Amino acid sequence: MPTLIVTTREGEERELAGETGLSVMEVIRDGGIDELLALCGGCCSCATCHVHVDPAFLDKLPKMGPDEDDLLDSAGERDATSRLSCQIQFGPALDGLRVRIAAED
Repeated sequence: MPTLIVTTREGEERELAGETGLSVMEVIRDGGIDELLALCGGCCSCATCHVHVDPAFLDKLPKMGPDEDDLLDSAGERDATSRLSCQIQFGPALDGLRVRIAAED
């Protein structure tokens, strides 16, 4: 199973085994990290699953859609590495992906 490496808001690094086909948000949620709220459940209608992606992986991610871009505009800590974790499908191509959970707005 591919591995996702998550840094929590407190700076703790956790390695999670991720099932192919799940979103990064689902891997984080199923891995027991509860600080990623994901209030909309992955419907791309909130920004509570905001993460910062390691720059080394940005080119491997699908292009950001307009809905995701609009929602991230409301995030207080948006930067060039910001993505909504519900919009990133996890799988072998992203093995070793590193993300940091964004500060809560």
